[in-house]
Amino acid sequence: MSPDCRPQSEWRLETAPVGLRVRREGDHLTLTLRVARLGQHVDLAPLILTLDESEQLHAGLCFALDGEPPPVNAPECRKTIHYPGGRQQY
Repeated sequence: MSPDCRPQSEWRLETAPVGLRVRREGDHLTLTLRVARLGQHVDLAPLILTLDESEQLHAGLCFALDGEPPPVNAPECRKTIHYPGGRQQY
């Protein structure tokens, strides 16, 4: 869904600017989110996940995106892999 089609609510969590989104720090990953109120940036908020929680989130997102064609600028893990004989997997 494109951002301008979503209903505007008072508070929102959005993706942070590129470069701040995800980083690994030892045995956890930090996903930085932008907090906005009434469309105005308020602050950045870290969501800290263990490696297991990160794997669960990744698997859940892959499951939710199943069947959706990847956009042109999608990361490699979303690109279709073509195997000999026509079998496809992601």
